[in-house]
Amino acid sequence: MIAQKREFYGGLGLFMGFLVVLVIIFLPIFKGLNVLEYLDSLYNSISKGSAYHIPKVREEASKFKGNTVSVMLTMANKKQVEQAAALFRAAAAEAAVTDSGLQVSGDLGEILESCLTDADAMYGNDGEKVAKKYGYDEKRVLFNWWQACKVMDKELKKQKKFKEAQVVALVQKKALETSYNYYKIEPQKIGDRLGVVIFSLFFYVVYTLWYGFAVMFMFEGWGLRLTH
Repeated sequence: MIAQKREFYGGLGLFMGFLVVLVIIFLPIFKGLNVLEYLDSLYNSISKGSAYHIPKVREEASKFKGNTVSVMLTMANKKQVEQAAALFRAAAAEAAVTDSGLQVSGDLGEILESCLTDADAMYGNDGEKVAKKYGYDEKRVLFNWWQACKVMDKELKKQKKFKEAQVVALVQKKALETSYNYYKIEPQKIGDRLGVVIFSLFFYVVYTLWYGFAVMFMFEGWGLRLTH
C-alpha cells in the first residue's frame, strides 16, 4: 500500500523519465553512433593530443647509437619470427631465423630509431606507409615490434644491461602502445570541444542524482524509511 502517493508518483515519474533518456542514449543518433560511443570517440580524440611522447622517447633512444646488442628473441610462431626479422633487417641489424626464434645483433639506437619511425607514422595515421615498407598489415607490424621489444627487454635484463632494457621498455610503452591504440583516431584539442566536454560531465552528475532521487522518492512514498 502506498503511504504517500504524491511522493511515490513523483519518484515514479522521475524514474520513467530516467528510462526514456536511457533509451535515447543508446540510439545511434550521432552519425550511426550512440551517445556513449560518440563520447568515447571524443575523449579518445582529445587524449590523443596529449599522449604524443615519441619525440622525447626518440631523444632518449638516440643516446644508445653505437651501442651494439645481441639477443635471442623467442616469438609466438614461425610466421611472426619471419615478419619480425624483416623489421630488424630494415634497421640495418643482423636477424638470423633459427629453430628457437630470432637471433638479432645490431646497433640498439638504430633499431629503436627504425621502430620509432614506424610508430610515428602510425600515430599520424599513415599506416599505408608502414604496410608498404614491410609488405604486410601495418597494425601487425606494430604488434610485432611490441612483441619483439617485450622479449628484448627481458633478454637484456638477463645480460644485466639494465639501461638498455629500460630504453627498450620506454619505446614499447610510450611509443608502440600509444601508436597502436590511437591508430586512425583524429586528434582534437579540448579547447575546441570544451562546451561538449563540460556538458557531458555535468550531465553525468545530474543523471546519476536523477536515478538516486527517483528511487528514494518511490521508496519513501511506498512507506519504506531508514531508521536507527
